[in-house]
Amino acid sequence: MKHDRIFNFNAGPAVLPLPVLEEIQESFLNFKGSGMSITEISHRSKWFDDVINEAVERTKRLLNLDDRYHVLFMQGGASLQFALMPMNFLGDNQSADYVNTGTWSSKAIKEAEIQKKKIQVVASSEDRNFSYIPGNISFNRDAVYVHITSNNTIKGTQWAAFPETSGVPILVDMSSDFMCRPIDMKNVGLIYAGAQKNIGPAGVCLVIVRKDLLERVPKNLPTMLKYTTYSEKNSMYNTPPCFGVYTIQLVLKWLEETVGGLNKMKEINDRKAKLLYDFFDSGDFYKGTAEPGSRSLMNVTFRLPSEELEKKFIAEATANKLGGLKGHRSVGGCRASIYNATPAEAVPALIDFMKTFEKKNG
Repeated sequence: MKHDRIFNFNAGPAVLPLPVLEEIQESFLNFKGSGMSITEISHRSKWFDDVINEAVERTKRLLNLDDRYHVLFMQGGASLQFALMPMNFLGDNQSADYVNTGTWSSKAIKEAEIQKKKIQVVASSEDRNFSYIPGNISFNRDAVYVHITSNNTIKGTQWAAFPETSGVPILVDMSSDFMCRPIDMKNVGLIYAGAQKNIGPAGVCLVIVRKDLLERVPKNLPTMLKYTTYSEKNSMYNTPPCFGVYTIQLVLKWLEETVGGLNKMKEINDRKAKLLYDFFDSGDFYKGTAEPGSRSLMNVTFRLPSEELEKKFIAEATANKLGGLKGHRSVGGCRASIYNATPAEAVPALIDFMKTFEKKNG
């Protein structure tokens, strides 16, 4: 079947693997011989039980998770998680450490402060406009947890590896780089990822949480604001976002069976990102905004010599079937999001267009 599709560089909702979209299309009206769509079947049916259980199992296999970890599917996106972490884990007379690497870290900090929770911002890259990831951070040994944002979509920076925290659990917002490479889970207590950037559609947030953290959850929180509500009922206390979970399950299947796992995925992502960054470094018309040691594999942010040229670049790129290259409204500029599902040929196509544009406008 011919698809009239563009190369989609949107930051989120973002590109999904074509085989996944084709499988959804094929089974949408009659899922697994049920005579119903995936959007119509009961979440209490065996059909959906199989979907959610497979999504959990594939998550655990891809990340080599042991039995200490629960995989949850929640709603409210990463933005709700910003509030739930301090609400569930940070008691009176306790403190948590936060590292501020940009907009989403700042929002997480704000949600803890709204609740009047005691937190310390132990490092920040605000001094250079969030263009780098801080190093050599002194974390507090008595902190209940450390919070970081692993990849910063707006500023195009990413942690090369999680920091050493002397055993303090790390809580990680991985919305935009989840499953892009293997993860060292040694100190990780919780991961959360809004699906719409790298693993699925908008409307579901995948959460991985360690059992010892669940033991801290206060009993007197509202039911839907407790992680234990989701862990105890396999994310089915109420109706989950069924279609989103189904799509995630298919993306994880694609990652595991077609790509061949996260080591292979990292190799592909490294190659795509290197092509683009090497191109920037070879000239001075396009300038990457992230410092070289902190560059993201997922979101490549860059500027042209003027805002006028940037507008022209985005318009002409769109006309050439290269979509979603406008930078975040808060910072302007340009951004190519090259998530897992971005086809390998998308990056050379973008570079060819950029060379042509530079010749005409340089």
